[in-house]
Amino acid sequence: MAIPTIDFSKLDGEDRSKTMALLHNACEKWGFFQIENHGVDKELMDKVKKLVNKHYEDNMKPKFYTSEIVKTVEDKNKITNTDWESTFFISHRPDNKINDCTDLSEELRKAVDEYIDQLVKVAEKLSELMCENLGLDKDYIKEAFSGSKGPAVGTKVAKYPKCPHPELVRGLREHTDAGGIILLLQDDKVPGLEFFKDGEWVNIPPSKNNTIFINTGDQVEVLSNGIYKSTVHRVMTDKDGSRLSIATFYNPSGDAVISPAHKLSYPNQYTFQEYLKLYSSTKFEEKGPRFESMKKKINGH
Repeated sequence: MAIPTIDFSKLDGEDRSKTMALLHNACEKWGFFQIENHGVDKELMDKVKKLVNKHYEDNMKPKFYTSEIVKTVEDKNKITNTDWESTFFISHRPDNKINDCTDLSEELRKAVDEYIDQLVKVAEKLSELMCENLGLDKDYIKEAFSGSKGPAVGTKVAKYPKCPHPELVRGLREHTDAGGIILLLQDDKVPGLEFFKDGEWVNIPPSKNNTIFINTGDQVEVLSNGIYKSTVHRVMTDKDGSRLSIATFYNPSGDAVISPAHKLSYPNQYTFQEYLKLYSSTKFEEKGPRFESMKKKINGH
């Protein structure tokens, strides 16, 4: 099953319409896809991965392999309520908290800041493209996410260490993401990420050439009135490899009020008699404007 790939370089040429249609299909039918030629500096991406891996080896790995979950799995006991992962989280927007992570090297903090500055532009571009495909104002998602301080941006850095008994534990259990647009920089060698589609698990290959992997969260599903779905995914453990995941979340602010975009939602709370009255004079016209008229009538316009 081929994962959709969106080439950002084709958005400004004669292939724009085709590329936009591919993006719409990816959001509507898949909930996950890859983007290439996204404009994020690939040398910077390599640097971030290298520094994160070094931080894991020096600081996180020793602690992980002395943890209770490791002892349990080594005793060959199945684990269903804990994930085989070593993680930390950085908040970038609306307030940058990276300097609170005092165990991170200055070089790593600087590289992550530069990477996020570029990645946020990609997230905003994606939100605009999604809005265009949905027939919404281009800033609709950004404004809906803004609340009082602007959209929230944070990064979960995770390593899924080598596991002696991968059949006993998930790297990360099955779930959908709570937020908005997730942009993943992942390992280029070790697999493990899987998405559920059409009744089966789809294996996501390692990201070659620093493509960025995208999936949509629950709030995009709500805002799009169910047109774009969040998708269940998980991470499997690996006996031979340690997988890197750097997932950045472009989310609503904590005080953002979320609801389906009015333009995309159906009218509600009307009597069938009211609808028939409008229908009698518009029967042979498009149904879309009829629904809009019902919404305006319900709202007192």
